[in-house]
Amino acid sequence: MGWPLVGESLHFLWAGWKGHPEKFVLDRMAKYSSSVFRTHLVGEKAAVFGGASGNKFLFSNENKLVRGIKLRRMLHNFLKTEALRRYIGKMDHMAQLHFAEGWENKTQVVVLPLAKDYTFQLACRLFASVEDPQQVDRLSKPFNLLASSLFAIPIDLPGTPFNKGIKASKIVRQELASIIKQRTIDLADWKASPTQDILSHMLLTCDENGKFMQEFDIADKILGLLIGGRDSASVACTFIVKYLAELPHIYDGEDLQKMKYSWNVACQVMRLATPVTGTFREAIADFSYKGYSFPKGFKLYWSATATHKNPEIFPEPEKFDPSRFQGAGPAPYTFVPFGGGPRMCPGLEYARFEILVFMHHLVKRFKFEKVIPNDGKFVVDPMPIPAKGLPIGLFPHQN
Repeated sequence: MGWPLVGESLHFLWAGWKGHPEKFVLDRMAKYSSSVFRTHLVGEKAAVFGGASGNKFLFSNENKLVRGIKLRRMLHNFLKTEALRRYIGKMDHMAQLHFAEGWENKTQVVVLPLAKDYTFQLACRLFASVEDPQQVDRLSKPFNLLASSLFAIPIDLPGTPFNKGIKASKIVRQELASIIKQRTIDLADWKASPTQDILSHMLLTCDENGKFMQEFDIADKILGLLIGGRDSASVACTFIVKYLAELPHIYDGEDLQKMKYSWNVACQVMRLATPVTGTFREAIADFSYKGYSFPKGFKLYWSATATHKNPEIFPEPEKFDPSRFQGAGPAPYTFVPFGGGPRMCPGLEYARFEILVFMHHLVKRFKFEKVIPNDGKFVVDPMPIPAKGLPIGLFPHQN
């Protein structure tokens, strides 16, 4: 269980900082139990669920035994494939602008900050119709501080990442509150459409009791969507560039122009560099699992990398092989960057579209290579990122 108060938090974080978040979980699964073990993380006693069976148990019992997200049904309606198709044109247009402004006429770029700009601008536009560059910038600066503090040790002292994150969240919420108030006015005056984005949808949709969401609650939900919409996809886009630069044969020829093959490549990248390596849940009822009893309120952690890097599930786990995702693909609940079963992330299709659009514009415009060829180091803080942001050299295709 580790040291008092701190527990095994430093071991947990250190594994991520060294670029191997799966090591913390896999080592303890081998030592204690391949299905579940107890530990002490971030100031809380917790149980870590491992393997496909653990993933299935947690995902299948969302809102039954473990705490879930009430926003899921609303997001599912807005982010399902049919609803998103009308935004593909907007995604494509924004990607064209992004590459024209940030990539073209340059010999070198640093990928991570550019990928964050792309995914954040897209999220602001599609979730809340925020297009004004100055308004996006006002959100982006404190948002960066907030995002970097998500998994900080909860010590609220001046200068700590946790304290900086609290201050930044207040600034972001104030900006979102202003946007929400203006949208409420615009909807009443018919200057905004009820179906133009998720913000309008939230303002006009009531729950099963006929109650509408409060403005501060909507601000929290939009904030969560912006975090998910920016960070996970920007990590995936960055590592796609990394692996394509290291393995250029993957995108030579016509294969990467085929959407299905492109998505297999993206899935292989997300297996090796999983954007969300794991998340916490909370028991909302007493329950038993694999001979262990868990009381209501107990913290639970599920690890995506525990299956993604498990050689019994994915032989030669460090090998880049998109063919793993051909046909039926991996066994259920083993590849879980977006959750699984009834707990599948409602943003899956949104992420798929924005990643594929990014890949399309990237390989259509450039060949590229890493500026630092042998630098493969990445850290997890709280998501995996290249330690130096991934500088690459660009070589435009000759039209």
